Amino acid sequence: MEWIVVAILAALLVGAAALLARRRRSQQLREGFGPEYQRTVAEHGDRRAAESELLERRQRREELEIRELEPAARERYDERWRAAQRRFVDEPGQAVAEADELVAAVMRDRGYPVEDDFDRRAADVSVDHPVVVEHYRAAHAISTQSAGGDADTEDLRQAMVHYRALFAELLGGDTGRRDEVDHDVKEMN
Repeated sequence: MEWIVVAILAALLVGAAALLARRRRSQQLREGFGPEYQRTVAEHGDRRAAESELLERRQRREELEIRELEPAARERYDERWRAAQRRFVDEPGQAVAEADELVAAVMRDRGYPVEDDFDRRAADVSVDHPVVVEHYRAAHAISTQSAGGDADTEDLRQAMVHYRALFAELLGGDTGRRDEVDHDVKEMN
C-alpha cells in the first residue's frame, strides 16, 4: 500500500515539475521574443505550436555565426543608406528597392542567410531583433506593393521608415549613431 502512495506522489511531483518547466519556458519565450511571441501565437492560433516554432527559430539561430560589423563596414553601409534616403526625393520607388537590398546586404555580412524566402529571413532576424522585425515585415509588404505599382509616395515613405528601424538595429554600433538614426527617421516623418 505504501508503494502505491509513493508512486502516486512521485507521479504528482513529476507532473508538477513538467508543468513548471513549460511555464518557465513560455515565460522565457514571451520575454525573449516580446511582441513577436504574441504575433506568432495569434498566427498559429495555438500557444504550443507557436512556442514550438519559436524554439525552432532559436535552434536555427544558434547554428548561425552572426557577427558584428566592423566600424568601416558600418560607415560604408551608413553612407549607402544616406544616398538611398537622398534618392527618395526624386525616385521613391527606387529608394525603397535600394533600402531592401541594403538591409539584405547587411544581413548577409552579419551572417544571416538571405537566400531563403522572406518569411524565413524575418524569422531568423526575429530571434535577435524581435521588436523591429515587424518593421521589416511592414517594409517588405509595402515594397511588394510598390513593385506591383500599388504604393503611393506616403506608403513608400513609410517603407523607408520601417527599413531604417531594422537597418539601424542590424548596423549596431554606438549610441551616438542611434541618435542620428532617430533624427533621420523623424526627418522622414
